[in-house]
Amino acid sequence: MLPDSALRTTALGAVPLPAPLRRCAALVRHNTALLLGEPGPLASRMILPLVFVTLLRPLYTAAEGTAAGTVQAVTGTLITFSLLALSIVGGSILTERLWHTWDRLRATTAHPLEILAGKAVPVLAALLAQQAVVLGFGALALGLRLDHLPLLGAALLCWTLTLLGLGSALGVLARSHGELSAGYDIGGMLLSSLGGAFVPLSALPHWVRTIAPASPGYWGAGALRAALAGEAPRVLECCAVLLGFALATALVAARGLLRASARTAL
Repeated sequence: MLPDSALRTTALGAVPLPAPLRRCAALVRHNTALLLGEPGPLASRMILPLVFVTLLRPLYTAAEGTAAGTVQAVTGTLITFSLLALSIVGGSILTERLWHTWDRLRATTAHPLEILAGKAVPVLAALLAQQAVVLGFGALALGLRLDHLPLLGAALLCWTLTLLGLGSALGVLARSHGELSAGYDIGGMLLSSLGGAFVPLSALPHWVRTIAPASPGYWGAGALRAALAGEAPRVLECCAVLLGFALATALVAARGLLRASARTAL
């Protein structure tokens, strides 16, 4: 448990920071230590995608050609396993709730949004690292071309913010680790499949293509593929929709935590 004194102190000789930033920095350090203390889930989300992309790439290249097949294999695997990494986001919040340490954090001077920010920053870095590993492997081992890095960076950031929102909402709404597991397993596979991660949408039934835009995975995959192709207008369109998903799910998470805090106060 992070003591309230850790939210107030500043290193000797350091430039004083505003109180909210000081509290957020302390929470970021605390949650980074917790994340690194249990590296298994994060390591599995980094290693397994490399195995899958290696095994699936020959199938896609045989069907679509080397360049298109490589893009399909890498982006599809990235979208799928980053959605499964919702377990990292949601688990960090659910554990606080089940251990009742969330209530103790709320008893400190930290605002709920500061607590969420303290949890979000380490997970944001972890998710970006996971995606960088997959793309780097694709570039170094499979010949994936990364010619438009600014567009790719924008697509990855917007997609990761969406994952943070989805995972936070899932961690707030789930009542047990079993529910959380079902949520990210079923939800992750469903959203990635609707996004065309495993099978290109052009090969799926018409009704699937019709409802696909309701899935964040559709826009995430679209943003990544457009970024790799250098299609800036499409990247901007997909990023705008992803930010909408991120904002909506973040509001759900924040409202749920604020209501839980209000019930505790009563």
